[in-house]
Amino acid sequence: MAGMATGCYAQMSGIETRIFEKHVLPGGCCTAWSRGGYIFDYCIEWLNGTAPGNNANQVWRELGALDGKTVRNFELFNKVVDERGREVNFYNDPDRLERELIAVSPQDAPLIKAFCADFRRFTKLALHPFLKPPPLENWKEKLATLRQVLPAFALFWRTGAAQMGPYADRFADPLLRRGFRNMFFQDPGNFAVLPFLYNLAEAYNDNVGFPQGGSLGLSRSVEERYLGLGGHIAYRTRVDRVLVEDGRAVGVRLKNGECHYADHVVSACDGLFTLNTLLDGQYSNPRLDKLFKEVLPRPGERYPGVVSAFVGFDGDVPAGESHSTTYLLGADDAARLPGGDQGSLVVQLRSRYSDGFAPPGKSVIHVTYFSDYDYWKQLRTSDRRQYWAKKREVAEFVREFLERKYPGIGARIELVDVGTPATTERYTGNHKGAILAWKSPDADDLIAALIAKDRLRLQGLRGFSMAGHWVAGGSLIKAASSGRFCAQYLCEELGVPFKAWESGNREPWHRDKLGHLPQLDDGPALERPSRPRAVATAPIAAALPAA
Repeated sequence: MAGMATGCYAQMSGIETRIFEKHVLPGGCCTAWSRGGYIFDYCIEWLNGTAPGNNANQVWRELGALDGKTVRNFELFNKVVDERGREVNFYNDPDRLERELIAVSPQDAPLIKAFCADFRRFTKLALHPFLKPPPLENWKEKLATLRQVLPAFALFWRTGAAQMGPYADRFADPLLRRGFRNMFFQDPGNFAVLPFLYNLAEAYNDNVGFPQGGSLGLSRSVEERYLGLGGHIAYRTRVDRVLVEDGRAVGVRLKNGECHYADHVVSACDGLFTLNTLLDGQYSNPRLDKLFKEVLPRPGERYPGVVSAFVGFDGDVPAGESHSTTYLLGADDAARLPGGDQGSLVVQLRSRYSDGFAPPGKSVIHVTYFSDYDYWKQLRTSDRRQYWAKKREVAEFVREFLERKYPGIGARIELVDVGTPATTERYTGNHKGAILAWKSPDADDLIAALIAKDRLRLQGLRGFSMAGHWVAGGSLIKAASSGRFCAQYLCEELGVPFKAWESGNREPWHRDKLGHLPQLDDGPALERPSRPRAVATAPIAAALPAA
């Protein structure tokens, strides 16, 4: 997404670009694949910027990501259910959420009212810093930001400094103590209270909906926008090295030996792969060194890997079920999750998110849990049969668990497809199968400096930039925004005026625009390894057009 965004904005600004993509689909982790007529949508759970009138939405409109699409919003973010069946709904409306939480635990009313009061304050803020990096803002733009930030500074400072773990421990009710941590599906750990409030507020304002067509639909729309602007994508093309001459990146060498030359090269793939492989460990900067050598090795600093089980079945579950529920498992169930590290399971009714994910009369459920990458990597490397056996254990547990929740569904299940953190690493290149990148305040501070001070560049290497979640933070909007920033810095370097405009394409979106989706291997879904086709965007070579 970062690579295609860079390409789109560069093309709009009159810069000729070419994208080298190692896979057959655009979008990296923002992808989907198919089997038996089902579409397994891998990435988006909510998309920041789906409501009109804010900067995040402007980015998506400029990239054509929402062209002709409907957006589905939900009344709650997530439901959390404990092992005894007690449940709490995290509604997107602060008044309704306050009533729900107090009904669950009247003794925690003071803390609940304080949280919901902060929630209400966030609903009145409109901070979407996705259009321009700070060094390129003029004084009017800086002043406008200050006018918004200063009155809410105490709110930001207080909620940004408070970690959700200790914050949740203040509740007397054990369901709320665990529920707050799992408000956004599973406990991310190392998260401040602020992003929880921010995203709840964005949901209240219908700005974190689910776009029609899902993850691959979003990627295909941005691809269409890029190609329509005159860009070129070379699929099935793996970049082997960034070519450097006299301290300047001059192009890329492909794995097949071909060399392509340019005035500027942008790497929008895994950060460690960029620094250690594409650049052979020769270039970095102090902030990236600290991120990858000090922050990354610390436990809990990066997003964990995820085990995904997609379930295709006949019919649907009963009406009224939440689109997303986190189940807190008892000790026996938790022990049955191979590589599980939190004792919880997220069940999402994906057919409620968007039409077209299943054949007529059928539905898709996506079941996930955070998992240890090393557990799966070791199995896949040393004992492939055992690796597949553990994936079958996941599938069988999911079948049994869903049968408990929805009696009779077991006989209607047609297939279960399982992917692991090792799968994610294999097809995207993401370090240790991380679904995003960093998730700690230390990383956030370094990333802010990478954008504002280093301008997404490396020391001692001219004509080269980085984009994507390893240098700009996790989430699709941050990835896309990093591409916009990268193109703005590129235009400044090359002396080209930066230009951007909305795509203007309002043609209704339909499933056929997904194109040909990769099929998984033939054979029983539980007898062979799942093979989702996802991949990171490879570097872009951007060159000035001929005069």
